[in-house]
Amino acid sequence: MENVDLKIAQDAKMEKIVDIAAKLGLKEEDLELYGNYKAKIDLGVMKKLEDNENGKVILVTAINPTPAGEGKSTTTVGLGQAFNKIGENAIIALREPSFGPVMGVKGGAAGGGYSQVVPMEDINLHFTGDIHAITTANNAISAIIDNHIHQGNVLNIDPRRISWKRAVDMNDRALRDIVIGLGGIGNSLPRQDGFNITVASEIMAVLCLAMDLKDLKVRVKKIVIGYTYDRKPITVGDLGVEGAVALILKDAIKPNLVQTLENTPALIHGGPFANIAHGCNSIIATNMGRKLADYVITEAGFGADLGAEKFLDIKTLQAGFDPAAVIIVATIRALKMHGGVNKKELGAENVEALIHGIPNLEKHIESIKGFKVPYVVAINSFITDTEGETKALEDYLKENNHPYSLSEVWEKGGEGAVDLAHKVIHEINTKPNNFERMYKEEDTLKEKIEKVCTKIYGAKNVEFTHAARIQLRRFRRLGWDNLGVCMAKTQYSLSDNPKLLGRPEGFTITVKELRPSVGAGFIVALTGDVMTMPGLPKVPSALAMDVDDEGNAQGLF
Repeated sequence: MENVDLKIAQDAKMEKIVDIAAKLGLKEEDLELYGNYKAKIDLGVMKKLEDNENGKVILVTAINPTPAGEGKSTTTVGLGQAFNKIGENAIIALREPSFGPVMGVKGGAAGGGYSQVVPMEDINLHFTGDIHAITTANNAISAIIDNHIHQGNVLNIDPRRISWKRAVDMNDRALRDIVIGLGGIGNSLPRQDGFNITVASEIMAVLCLAMDLKDLKVRVKKIVIGYTYDRKPITVGDLGVEGAVALILKDAIKPNLVQTLENTPALIHGGPFANIAHGCNSIIATNMGRKLADYVITEAGFGADLGAEKFLDIKTLQAGFDPAAVIIVATIRALKMHGGVNKKELGAENVEALIHGIPNLEKHIESIKGFKVPYVVAINSFITDTEGETKALEDYLKENNHPYSLSEVWEKGGEGAVDLAHKVIHEINTKPNNFERMYKEEDTLKEKIEKVCTKIYGAKNVEFTHAARIQLRRFRRLGWDNLGVCMAKTQYSLSDNPKLLGRPEGFTITVKELRPSVGAGFIVALTGDVMTMPGLPKVPSALAMDVDDEGNAQGLF
């Protein structure tokens, strides 16, 4: 399939982006064109659309990912195409792919088969430069911090307690922990530093959670970069550079408009990781989509334990809307891996392993039901699935009264999700929606973390290291108990151990560190061995990539 997806994307018959915009009622003056097939939408559009009724937001999530693939983005794109195919007015809202994973393990990240967003090559590479702008804004803060210390340190910043890290949008393990300022007195004060991958930075989170440019500036001002010698927090506002940071981001904050292979409009904006950051596209793009269409089909990263939880507990609260429904994507291949099958043996029929893997799906269904929203399970079809395996999964879903649909969006595009689209609309229109979040704002940080770990992950216990317990007490004194929690956890398991597949029970989640993201409105809780700067694999996807003499990408997916 590796070259098939790219070939399909390169053969796509794209419409001019001004014509895609016209379908949404947008005029050319509402756009900033980046060539013929991609554009930014001016934020002034929201003022023009303020009297429009808000559309319904449908979230696409999945079981815990495996190397076998789940097809969450592909399902999102295919479902959006299906909605339009049956005459519904829908728009897709996705995240921007991170350069690190594109070069690392995943390759391209714009859907697959006949359910892709295009121009795929642009989207997966530099797109409209948003992530580069976020990287620049992040590192401008770092430069200001070190310059401030070098020029006299009026704010009394303790160099040992600077929590702000530099950023680069690449998997680069060598940059996790570094020493800067070497080379003599003219090169600033030597100190330990490090890099986050850009999509795990607070600047990315802040851009994706801001309601507008004014709110962005307010949030940037609140970002905590470190502490004084007497342990008082220092913010970007104390440094006086929130205006400069907002200026760097003034174009990046505008949503990007592209299209699918079937010319369905798609907003792609922001790209926070879901195993570290909050894993959702921007609030601005989602809210703009709600004004432009009757349905917004969006996704959140990795499994429902990470992306969906953060979408439902963090994003919907800050954005001010309730979800209409949730789609839980499951593949037979991935369920067989959760049932103990090696990746190399997934092609052979193994109903027993599938049944052993179903508890992983079962837990995610239970978690979504805990939010009290309508849901549908999408069985993402692979050509290796057998009739016996498909029947076994369908029998389980029928016997337990779970609404489901067989999705064939990779092979058939929107046509492959027409049944899924009808079932989602049916659930929205006939089932009660009593949406409630997993924790309350007035809960303490400790209570919020414990509720997510026990209710969503199924943990028996939650342990806090000595350092984390001290941070809990300190953060309470600083007035941060009212913030949300953003769990940093492995995506491969419900637990904090990536090797525990399926539905582990009786496990303990260990919270080893808490990091304030006050501008984003949450505290990041790091569990297990999760890292904020990934590394490249032994055989990176980059080794298969090339460009021909005409400038066409090769090996991108």
